[in-house]
This record gives sequence, structure tokens and C-alpha cells, in this order.
Amino acid sequence: MEITGNLIHILPAQTGQGKNGPWKKQEFVIETTDTYPKKVCLAAWGDKVDLAKYKTGQSIKVSFDVESREYNGKWYTDLKAYNVTAPQNSTSPAPDESSDFAPEQQDDLPF
Repeated sequence: MEITGNLIHILPAQTGQGKNGPWKKQEFVIETTDTYPKKVCLAAWGDKVDLAKYKTGQSIKVSFDVESREYNGKWYTDLKAYNVTAPQNSTSPAPDESSDFAPEQQDDLPF
């Protein structure tokens, strides 16, 4: 699944020791830019995502998996991010190349 929004908060990294060895988790919050914006908290596990290169307020696109687990009769859902990118900002939409109105492609050839 993917979600796009503005990064609004990066929480401190958490570390610990589990039965499979040490673990690291860093949660972050984005706000969607829909008509009715929603805040979504996602978790980056291990070293899959480097959040240090993103700044608060920056638009990001997050690829994530949804996973739920049961503990003592209650269910908990995690949104686990596995890829974060900054979407390309373009000032105008790309023309449809199949359209009759698409501009001719320019090349550097002298002939």
C-alpha cells in the first residue's frame, strides 16, 4: 500500500533486545493532503528507512504493509513502512504522448 502526505513529526528511535536479537523502530507521522486531511502514524523497523534525510513539512510518499496481531484478547495493528521517497514536484502535468496535441520531442541532433 502507499500513502502520500506531509511529514509532520519524527518520534525518537526505540531499540530493544528480542528473542531474535536486537531491534530498532522509529515511528513518524504524516498528514494526508486530501479534502479531509488525516494524520497517520507509521513505523520504520530496522535500517530499511532513513528518516534523517527528510525534514518536517516535506511531502513524502510511503510504501507500507499493514499487519495485525492479537495479545491478551485485544488486536493491535501496525503500519510498517519499507520505503519512503520524496515525490517529484512538477509544475505542469506531462502531456499524453498519444495525444495529437503533444509537443514534438526535441533532440540534440543537428539534422
